[in-house]
Amino acid sequence: MNSHHLPLRPHRFEGGIHPADGKAYTTDGTIRIPPLLEKYQLVIQQNIGVSPLLKVKKGDTVKKGQQIADPVGNISVPLHAPTSGTVGDVHDISGANGAPVQAVEIIADGKDEWCEPMECYPDWRNTNRELLLARVKDAGIVGMGGASFPTHVKLSPPPEREIDTLVINGAECEPYLTADDHLMREQADRIITGAGICAKILKISCVLIGVEENKPEAIRALRTAAKGQKDIVIVPLKVRYPQGGEKQLIYALTGRKVLAGGLPMDVGCEVQNVATLAAIAEAAVEGRPLIERVVTVTGSPVADPGNYRVRLGTPVRKVLEWAGGIRKEVRKLILGGPMMGFAQSSLEVTVSKNTSGILLLGADEVRQFEAGPCLSCGRCVEACPMRLLVSTLSKVCENERYDLADENYVMNCMECGICTYVCPAGRPNVQHFRRAKAEIRALKRRK
Repeated sequence: MNSHHLPLRPHRFEGGIHPADGKAYTTDGTIRIPPLLEKYQLVIQQNIGVSPLLKVKKGDTVKKGQQIADPVGNISVPLHAPTSGTVGDVHDISGANGAPVQAVEIIADGKDEWCEPMECYPDWRNTNRELLLARVKDAGIVGMGGASFPTHVKLSPPPEREIDTLVINGAECEPYLTADDHLMREQADRIITGAGICAKILKISCVLIGVEENKPEAIRALRTAAKGQKDIVIVPLKVRYPQGGEKQLIYALTGRKVLAGGLPMDVGCEVQNVATLAAIAEAAVEGRPLIERVVTVTGSPVADPGNYRVRLGTPVRKVLEWAGGIRKEVRKLILGGPMMGFAQSSLEVTVSKNTSGILLLGADEVRQFEAGPCLSCGRCVEACPMRLLVSTLSKVCENERYDLADENYVMNCMECGICTYVCPAGRPNVQHFRRAKAEIRALKRRK
């Protein structure tokens, strides 16, 4: 690996903040394995792109890991049964963003019997890269850091785009969440194997893993797992939110800047999350599709916070029961972290491939207020990691001037939540920008 790939010291991206991290609730302990449920409600579309097509019907028997929905086109992934049992109803349930989504019921038979395993490749270093790439798709793997973009598509850049560096996101900068931290500590070997498989598929020999300095055990575990592999370097990063943003992480590790509207591949980089790498290793080496993930269950109202390996389709209500239930009044339930997660109105919403956390906040941790006019203090502009004119954008979005919002690069907003967090007037900037982006996309589709 050429020395110019490695920063002498990590670069510091512009903007960002260091909020109270709340990670102490779940830093200790190990990943817990909860019991089998009687029933799972599996959301059918768990990827960005086209929804897979359900190929089972009510009354069919299925085995654990059996493919129950086929991908449609390239930007789509299959879906697999989380346990053995019988297919129940197909109906709408509440999705993570509040909109109704279609889900299929899997009624467990209690046997938890696996289907025939997918062909696996323990000797992946001597396996054809096309076979490894196909295994990633067949296992239904998507970006598990939150994006849910089909991983096999990210691992198939256009031939004219030369990728020379694989950037691994182990930053986990979102407050309260420790799922990736525990995964790095407890399954470092899987993560390093997944990184090697991705590097082989991409035909590159430079892997940089960025981990924030507040995770010393994870850094030690990864370095031990990567010992002797000179192409894989673990880089400790200063603690700063949103260190795990793609553009911020690439800059911190390589000094390369992804321009507005650009993609990591424009600067020769590919970014993957550590949870995605662990899933890739499970699929390629062990023949296991993506049917479960590590979820942080946390917050002051939770009786026994911790990290759980939860099967897809598990209702939040059941996860909270495993965590000892609720010990005080809950004012807000969030899927994900407090900065980028989505508040929920129901405990029946279920765990999906991108559910990194279940966060409860008490009455003393949530405040209600009425948003005021912009004070033009500039705090949002100073803190914005994307260097946007946030105050201007906030005003034009509030007045539904989405043409002006587009001209002022609202589409580059990463929805990190910093501008809302630092605003003394309590302006709902992220909500303004999410609506503006949706309106602009809808307008472009109509045109």
